[in-house]
Amino acid sequence: MQRGLPMQPTVVLLKEGTDTSQGKPQLLSNISACLAISETLATTLGPRGMDKLIVNERGEAQITNDGATILKLLDIVHPAARTLVDIARAQDAEVGDGTTSVVLLAAQLLKEVRGYIEEGVSPHIIMKGLRQASDLAVEHIKSVQITVDKSNPEEFRSLLIKCASTSMSSKLIHSEKPFFSNMVVEAVLCLDPEDLNENLIGVKKIPGGGMQDSLLIQGVSFKKTFTYAGAEQQPKSFRDPLILSLNVELELKAEKDNAEVRVEHVADYQAIVDAEWEIIYRKLEAIEKTGAKVVLSKLPIGDLATQWFADRDIFCAGRVPADDLQRTVQAVGGSIQSTCSDIRREHLGTCGSFEEKQIGGERYNLFTECPKAKTCTLILRGGAEQFIEEVERSLHDAIMVVKRAVKNGEIVAGGGAIELDLSSRIRKHALSIPGKLQLVMIAFAKALEVIPRQISDNAGLDSTDILNKLRMKHANGEKWFGVDVDGADGIRNNLDAFVWEPSLVKVNAIQSATEAACLILSVDETVRAPQSEAQNAGPRAPPGTAQRALRGRGRGMPRR
Repeated sequence: MQRGLPMQPTVVLLKEGTDTSQGKPQLLSNISACLAISETLATTLGPRGMDKLIVNERGEAQITNDGATILKLLDIVHPAARTLVDIARAQDAEVGDGTTSVVLLAAQLLKEVRGYIEEGVSPHIIMKGLRQASDLAVEHIKSVQITVDKSNPEEFRSLLIKCASTSMSSKLIHSEKPFFSNMVVEAVLCLDPEDLNENLIGVKKIPGGGMQDSLLIQGVSFKKTFTYAGAEQQPKSFRDPLILSLNVELELKAEKDNAEVRVEHVADYQAIVDAEWEIIYRKLEAIEKTGAKVVLSKLPIGDLATQWFADRDIFCAGRVPADDLQRTVQAVGGSIQSTCSDIRREHLGTCGSFEEKQIGGERYNLFTECPKAKTCTLILRGGAEQFIEEVERSLHDAIMVVKRAVKNGEIVAGGGAIELDLSSRIRKHALSIPGKLQLVMIAFAKALEVIPRQISDNAGLDSTDILNKLRMKHANGEKWFGVDVDGADGIRNNLDAFVWEPSLVKVNAIQSATEAACLILSVDETVRAPQSEAQNAGPRAPPGTAQRALRGRGRGMPRR
């Protein structure tokens, strides 16, 4: 009698319901997801890019064509496609501009090598080729970039304005480029040249008026804070005032809120109340002795203090937002004090002019002619709330680009010129390499052409015709020729046309796109944990809880 074969035990490795996908189909599926995202963003690229209207689950609408903002607002659930969201955010944080370009480039790299994956080429060979091509591209950018002479302030300022204009050309505010470019450059040049902290550029949005009503205040401005009745009797304008910034509460507290005091006699209670009034009056007198005419505090300033200051011609504002108070101190000097005693002259700041002014429907406190002004405030005006928010996003991108240009001062021509130059350079180099790496590098060179092609498509031009003209120009050594969305010919020398971008934007975009493409190519299996059955199910109760609850019933607990 033949003995039966021993049965293999079933090994349960993953929880029931876990979804595992692996192998080549998984890799192709990830590439398709990335291509789907790039198709959404493709139409927003360039000076003739379209905007997207995105409505969230609460019904709030946002209009934007900023790549990073669109990806942040879209609720993307595909794990591999989220990589593109991360590179767009990184590009936005690092250089501010080029967020759409970096996503399109990463997706196009994957699209170009997809055929080799299907034919069975190892992803590692493809990744090696992409990295080599990326290093070559960065080297080439550094060899052709133009360094602008910072010693001539007029020339350097002109470069910054052109970089800001190029950044704004694809935004909603492109019609007001000269106005906003000047404003952005002024704002960045206000900052401390050592650290160029863009957080010190305050942005305040006031609906109403036109875009041209927007202001740049060389100093600090913030919205009038909540005030009590006595505030209307305070002076609203000073010349060369001393300014005291506090982190102190100048308000009487209701006893029932903060303390329980047991007393035997009414006189004892009165002594406690008198002591409290004595403390606040002592603080107010200490502030008056400093000679400050403007008192700002992060914490509330109550009705008693407000009236007391009004009687002595002192302006006060309580509950000032922390970032506004910090910017005020940066501009006027001094420091934020946490006590009212021992305040000396060096702790106070000053400014040439302080006034409270009506802007649109709001009142604003303005500190101008500040001696230590390393900060400024942009006051944005416009019709719709969504419109002003998009103006703010556009200006943020332009500020970041100008900041990078101030730090580095190296530029390249935009409008697809540098991408086509890199493409022809990498193609030539690839032909000198044997083996499969040659194919991968040619695919990289072809992927770079997605930027000029998409700019042409979005402008309604014939992209095939434009690219053929540009390839011919670049083959003849005209390396700065790019797409011209305005002219009849469709191409022009973008360096002479002042379409300039900091080279750092391009270097960062190419490196990020290559890293993202390599990351997606290196994944061949996705393990997805099963969703819990109840949506937003709470944490599990510890074992034995139910039994303890039932045993408790027997000890006098009422039955329901």
